[in-house]
Amino acid sequence: MTKTNQANAVIITASLGFLSALLYLLLYVFKDIIWSISGQGGWYFIVPISIAFIMSYIHGAFVNHFWDVLDIKPNPMRS
Repeated sequence: MTKTNQANAVIITASLGFLSALLYLLLYVFKDIIWSISGQGGWYFIVPISIAFIMSYIHGAFVNHFWDVLDIKPNPMRS
């Protein structure tokens, strides 16, 4: 990995980490509003499920980039 690519990878990792932390903070701050919206019945149950999918995707991307920046790969010989 060249220095430019490595610097870009670190920037992307830091950005995804910040976004992930921001989403967790927003979830904590607005938990009462989210709880009241999802409790209305009908199709409003989609709200917390959507939030969970978005947070899972962003956090998963962050963790993937994090391990790539550290150059830690799984061992294909272990099952």
